[in-house]
Amino acid sequence: MLRGRWIGMLLLCLLVAGVFAWLGQWQLGRAIASDPPVPGATEKVLPLSDVLSPGEYLPEPQVGQRVSTEGTWVGGDFLVVSQRFNDDVEGFWVTGQLRVAERASIAVALGWAPDRESADAAASALNADAGTETAVTGRIISDEGAVVPPRADPARLDRMSTAMLLGRWHDVEQLDVYRPYLAATEAPEGLVDISSPAPDESSPVNWLNIFYAAEWAIFAGFAFYLWYRLAKDAWEREVEEFDDAAGAASA
Repeated sequence: MLRGRWIGMLLLCLLVAGVFAWLGQWQLGRAIASDPPVPGATEKVLPLSDVLSPGEYLPEPQVGQRVSTEGTWVGGDFLVVSQRFNDDVEGFWVTGQLRVAERASIAVALGWAPDRESADAAASALNADAGTETAVTGRIISDEGAVVPPRADPARLDRMSTAMLLGRWHDVEQLDVYRPYLAATEAPEGLVDISSPAPDESSPVNWLNIFYAAEWAIFAGFAFYLWYRLAKDAWEREVEEFDDAAGAASA
């Protein structure tokens, strides 16, 4: 094991293990939030512009943050989204495009209906009254992602996806759109308030990062084990060759 090549490999293992140890320490540093959100921070109503800008992804600590904004409803863009649950009861959401700036909009889920007929009726009434300035308060929620509509009903929307809604909105040329959507606190007439409880308080400890740190420690130990195993195998092979040579000489 004191051969030059094995000493060189040991030094290489030390270097690799040092890199793994640094990565493990880095993961541990990320595992514990140095500035965790204040308990109940999501329940304080903030201006939408203070939380997010159009096109930005919603940071995890701000998922469910209550925000307020003002804007104008765009006519013809009140659409119905299926497979929405209110206190474990399946129904429908009526959604709309709220123009919060000259060329910026956010998707808003206004309220819940137990059946499609009620949802369609509420959407028609809202489309008829569109164009008025309004203030909306609600929770900012991450986009659910787009899915392929069912073949039986290609016009049906089953996900609260800003991208899918954008494909059906009017006046979208050069439009800046918020990636998340807003679940309104109070529903308009004909709809039920959306059940949107406060998100669970997030732990300041990220266990996934701790798991990664443990993995890097295991990798560092494995580097030394690999060196030991290879060096020992080489040493045992040399001993066997020496014994065979000695036996042949004796014979």
